Amino acid sequence: MSSGPTQQRTIPDAAVLGTQPVPRWSRPLAVATAAIFCVSTVFPVVAGLSKNTGAFPKWWGIADVVLAFVLAAMVFLVMVAAHGKISRQADDATYRAYRILTHGIFVMLVVFFLAGERITWINCLTGFGWRAWLLLYALPSLFTAVKAPK
Repeated sequence: MSSGPTQQRTIPDAAVLGTQPVPRWSRPLAVATAAIFCVSTVFPVVAGLSKNTGAFPKWWGIADVVLAFVLAAMVFLVMVAAHGKISRQADDATYRAYRILTHGIFVMLVVFFLAGERITWINCLTGFGWRAWLLLYALPSLFTAVKAPK
């Protein structure tokens, strides 16, 4: 027998995550974001392999910055579309991808030791770094959006 007010247990937000559908437009957006991510990665690759980035046309740097902004905006939209809707399947797929992607660190070390003198790291490391962070940060949202109905 209790003399105080009864406390009701509420379902935590985490228990209902992944049950709401994502918008229909999120799948094409996620696929387009992945494509823009791949195209955007070309810029640091070319800059790292170039010995003289001053010889690049002026539009090259502008295109890099504009594409980087577009990529960040698209990732933001995907994350908004998937907010609160990430399923257990997407979480599991993310952790499997993390296990594979962490091998990239080892691959980068091998590349650094084998081709370190031929790559201008100052021109590409920042670009690779923020793109890798953005990909890893947004991966659960991207997996959720890709599973959206067509």
